[in-house]
This record gives sequence, structure tokens and C-alpha cells, in this order.
Amino acid sequence: MIVLTVDQRGSTYAADRVPEVLAELAELTRGRDGVVVPFERTVGDEVQGILAAGRAGAGLAVDLSLHLLRDQGWSIGIGVGSVEGPLPSVSREARGYAFYRARDAVERAKTRGRGTSIAVEGPPPGAPDLRAAGTDGAENTTASDASASETEPPDLAAEVEALLRLLAAIRARRTPHGWEVADTLASLADKPGRQRIVAQSLQVSEQAVSQRVRAALWQEEEAVRPVVVRLLAELSGSVGPDLVDAPGSADRPAADAPPARPSTTKKRAKS
Repeated sequence: MIVLTVDQRGSTYAADRVPEVLAELAELTRGRDGVVVPFERTVGDEVQGILAAGRAGAGLAVDLSLHLLRDQGWSIGIGVGSVEGPLPSVSREARGYAFYRARDAVERAKTRGRGTSIAVEGPPPGAPDLRAAGTDGAENTTASDASASETEPPDLAAEVEALLRLLAAIRARRTPHGWEVADTLASLADKPGRQRIVAQSLQVSEQAVSQRVRAALWQEEEAVRPVVVRLLAELSGSVGPDLVDAPGSADRPAADAPPARPSTTKKRAKS
């Protein structure tokens, strides 16, 4: 599954914005597939939600993350991994590798600048919840399969994180006029003539809309977003079955207070 842990930046000297962001997240997720456990406050100024593995949950994770990063008031950690069952009604009572990785991710995200404060953690090679290759039961192994197994697997978490930070950096540099056009385009169906409709709506020329679209790199963002979703969906599909009742799980603390444990993440350089 995919766990999003979202922490308010600078909360020591600012008002509590958790009720505000929970209302936004509820509105953004209403009617969409991919929500397993809705977002709730976990502790202090932090909120957390559980999203499904696969394309629906991955698409929702990308959309919500970019929405929150635009605000520049939140640090976001995305953790991908298994979740122990039975699944509770609130995420703060849940356990599993996805929660531990989301915790590690949000701590890394806090070290980054406003607008790009996001990090992603997935199962490293050899992780207990990593789905074994060939789980379809196939017995035959060709020479090419053997050769492929010897190569280093791609670090999908690092790739998703890099692309999300790139998109966030593009959006952080977008001007108010650029956002005006981007938001209007996003509200319209994807069909020819959208820019003409935007021009009429904003009472500017089509040439002005085209210039703003180019400056905002809106088309580039729209081209990259589905790539990020595909990679995150692939990453979430790499872990074993969720909702596994692990031995002794009832004796372990919940997700907001993970036990001391060896790191399950592949450390990457902070930037």
C-alpha cells in the first residue's frame, strides 16, 4: 500500500492548520478510487492516510502531494510497503513497513526547502515485504532471465522522488498569471479549443494564453505526471500481499510510534 504522512512546516510559530488541510484532502479525495483509510490527524500537526497499491492509489498520491506542495506549508513523506491486518479505521492505529518508510520519508522531506519538501521510500533489495520475482509460478528460467536477475534493479522510489521534486520545483516558480491559466485549463475537458475557452474566460488574447502556458511549463508538467503515476504504481505493486497478520503484531506499537528497528530504507544523499 501507499502511506502519505504530511507534517506542517514551522508549526512551532504558526497556527494549527490541520483542520484546514483535512478539509481540503477530504474534498480532493471525494468520489475518487484509491482511498483505503481516510486522512486523519495522527499526532501534533501531522496527518496521515492510506492509499491503495496500483494506479488509482498512485494517481491520488501524486495529485495530493503536488496540491500540498503548492501551498509550501507542508512536508510530505510517501511510504510504500506492506500493511499488517486487520486494517483499523484510523491510520494512527495501523502498523507495517509502509508506515515506517513514510516516517523516514517525511523526516527527510523536512530537510528540504519550501515547495520541494517531499521524499519517497520503498522496499530496498531483500526487504521482507518485497514481492519475489516469478510469483506467477513459472518454473522455467531462460538465460536472459538469469542475466536480468544479476543486474541491479531500478530504484523506483528514487525515480518517483526525483520526478515529484522536479514537478514541484516547476510549480514553485510559476507566476500568478501562470497559475491562472493552468488552473483554468485543468478545469476543462482535454479537447481541442481549450486555450480559446481560457482566453475568453480570462478576457485575454489566445496569444497571451499561449505565452503563459509556455512560461508556466504546463504542457511539460502534464506530460510528466502520468510517468510519475506509472512508476509509483509499479513500486506499490512490488511489495507482497498487504493486510497480513504478522506474528506478535498485537504487541507492537502503532504507526505513529514505530519501534526501534534496523533501517529498512536505502539511504540516499540529502539535497
